[in-house]
Amino acid sequence: MVRKADIPRQVLETALRLAAERGWARLSYGEIAAEAGVPLSKLYPVYPSKAAILKGFLRATDEAVLAEEDPDDDEGGARDRIFDVMMRRYDALRPHREAVGNILLDLGRDPCLAAALLPDLCRSMAVMLEAAGLSSNGLAGVARTKGLLAIHLATMRVWLRDDSLDLAKTMAALDGHLRRVEGMLRRAGRRAPEADREPEPEPGGEAA
Repeated sequence: MVRKADIPRQVLETALRLAAERGWARLSYGEIAAEAGVPLSKLYPVYPSKAAILKGFLRATDEAVLAEEDPDDDEGGARDRIFDVMMRRYDALRPHREAVGNILLDLGRDPCLAAALLPDLCRSMAVMLEAAGLSSNGLAGVARTKGLLAIHLATMRVWLRDDSLDLAKTMAALDGHLRRVEGMLRRAGRRAPEADREPEPEPGGEAA
């Protein structure tokens, strides 16, 4: 019997293994539970659907990237910082590359599932921006988040075929995509410290 605290990890590991072996679309929720040794009554409160399992995988990947954050390594321009963060993401995903490839392939055939995951993908990209010291707030932040998501998906196509030990092809692809939007990233700069931000005008008042 899997301990309650181990259910998320056990289920994610099992789901990714099965996805690598069989693909995602043909894999049932019940099969994942059975292979993981977790009764449905125990699985449902943690991951109530296959989509929820994928969302859990996205969150676990975010956490793995953030766990590698070095507070002393905050130098360089915006492009360099987001490059470092995203490469940490590809390193975290690397052990599950075959599963990720199969999942992405099946997502392309299931627009409903892709739409269900879109908010979580955007959240992940927003977190990556924040980890790089770039704001994801406001309309500009939404634009940056969508732009990074597009870059991420384009880079993933290269990453899936990159068999080099140092992910050189992935690095080259990511760097090329980021250079195309470097002006936007430069304007984004760093998050302004709260104390340095201009105060919001009072409702009905006039801005200085």
